[in-house]
Amino acid sequence: MIQVFSEQAMKELGAIIGASLAGHELIELVGDVGAGKTTFVRGLAQGMGVEETVQSPSFTISRVYDAAHGKRLAHYDFYRLEQAGIMADELSEVLHDSDTVVVVEWAGAVAEVLPRERLTMVITALGENERRITVKAEGQGAAALERTINDFSA
Repeated sequence: MIQVFSEQAMKELGAIIGASLAGHELIELVGDVGAGKTTFVRGLAQGMGVEETVQSPSFTISRVYDAAHGKRLAHYDFYRLEQAGIMADELSEVLHDSDTVVVVEWAGAVAEVLPRERLTMVITALGENERRITVKAEGQGAAALERTINDFSA
């Protein structure tokens, strides 16, 4: 568990993680609306070399960004879906792309599609800018990301 005390620190954490990603990683973000999930993804995208402005996919369900070195960032938000429908097929396909990093928010609708190996980050708001981040890693690659997060000091 770590704590961050500002929006900038959340972006910095994301950037550090983003810079370490090779592709084919899955990050599940858990947290209430306004917890800082999209802020984290903005930093992650920056660390991956994404030049576009990252926007929340709450209304579009998914957004894909081109990153440096032929990598991509696929950002999904299933908040508005009770059942994934065709989005489960799209997600399943992108999860098998070795050049794509996948970030999923509100994963309940697609739980059956997600592989076991992933990094789950639970973001809890403790105040206006203060956040507690609890991390659970499944698999070797996710464990390395967990160590990077635990070494972060805001």
